[in-house]
Amino acid sequence: MSEAELPIELDRHSPSPLAAQVASQLRAAILSGVLQPNHTLPATRRLAMELGISRGVIVRAFEQLSGEGFLVSNGAGGTRVAVRPDINSRPHENRREIRASPRPDVIDLTPGRPSGSPFQDRQWRSAWKSAIADQGNVQLPPALGTSALREAVADHLAVSRGLVVDADDIIITGGTSDALQLVVAMLRNRAPQPRILMEDPGYPTARRVMTAAGAHMVTVPVDENGLKSSQLAALRDIPDAVLVTPSHQYPLGGRMAVQERLELLKWAEQHGVLVLEDDYDSEFRHSRMPLPAVASLPGGAEVVLLGTFSKNLSPWLRCGYLVVRGDAGQRLKATRQALDTPVAGVLQSAIAHYIQEGGLARHITRARREYGHRRSLLIDRLGSRRDLEVSALDGGLHAVVRFHHPDATDVAARALEQGVRVIPLAGYYADRTPENGLVLGYGAVTDLRLAKALGILSDLIRPPM
Repeated sequence: MSEAELPIELDRHSPSPLAAQVASQLRAAILSGVLQPNHTLPATRRLAMELGISRGVIVRAFEQLSGEGFLVSNGAGGTRVAVRPDINSRPHENRREIRASPRPDVIDLTPGRPSGSPFQDRQWRSAWKSAIADQGNVQLPPALGTSALREAVADHLAVSRGLVVDADDIIITGGTSDALQLVVAMLRNRAPQPRILMEDPGYPTARRVMTAAGAHMVTVPVDENGLKSSQLAALRDIPDAVLVTPSHQYPLGGRMAVQERLELLKWAEQHGVLVLEDDYDSEFRHSRMPLPAVASLPGGAEVVLLGTFSKNLSPWLRCGYLVVRGDAGQRLKATRQALDTPVAGVLQSAIAHYIQEGGLARHITRARREYGHRRSLLIDRLGSRRDLEVSALDGGLHAVVRFHHPDATDVAARALEQGVRVIPLAGYYADRTPENGLVLGYGAVTDLRLAKALGILSDLIRPPM
């Protein structure tokens, strides 16, 4: 086992000898389970230097505990805690055994989970080798992100979204949640509890994260095409920011018309509202060409585009980016400089290599074919049912299935009993009466497992006779 950290504090004014103090504290740590059987103790010379005492004191303490049977000396192999039946195990040892117990093989259709294929990609492994081979740095990564990744993201956006930006317009983030926390922190420099308007239904994690960061969330009911200019004009209290998903409304799956996007920008400019555009899965369009990003449209409103590698690569990476400009961009950069970056430099380097060498573009092309095939499978299995409404299939990695009977929460519970995990649509609603339905993610499952899961769900979603 790894070398143990020893919780020793010496009282040089105590009448008790230093060797006795060391032995007493080590004995207590072993009996309580803080030090576990087979833990290796530091070398006597090193421990003596750390405690500022002579090596002879440590040797005497170790000899005392060895004589009592608490320690075992292996010469050059070091000194370890002995294995004894009266030595306690920490409670988490038992929890680890419980977690390790086998679980049923569940087909997980939770939305937002992409294919794991990038991690088997030779170019992905090559990118990591290049990142590790880069000359090592001893300083922290730049707060705004490495120049290589910021330049790579700018190049990627030009090709994938037709969005012309400079590397200086990019801030690297630890995923969407970190980006939202950063925005709220920036807004709180001017308003202690900034008001942020959000679509309902919408992304539950965004509501939770921004509320926890200190924002006051306000929702407005929307359909699959998102906010309408008439709704904005009717607002009595003007928010500090508005969060929208115009390219693929989450979770209903429609898209905001260009005219509505222009009206949104006009309203935001008039009232000084920051527009937050969550562009979470715009690379995956299946039936229609993508509309231009709100951030690319003309107008004087300040727009921050939130991008992530969670959907086109993996949420496991916890890496994304912001596209920022204008005064809000400068304030966001200053806030990030104050908070520093949460993204490891080696990860940034690996993603930069992957993008620059064409790996990301090729992966997106492959993944688009995979997702398109699974989308067709879902339509074939459920689309012909007249008692179901299947939507949100123009792009992305999920579908919405609405139905009147039975209750979607009951369906989800019964599906889990049969080995299929799905999410009720109701979980995406905040302040309005939810629709009855399910949100099915199809990005991370194989065709065979998806077909099996759809068969089970189709049998469960049956109206009463």
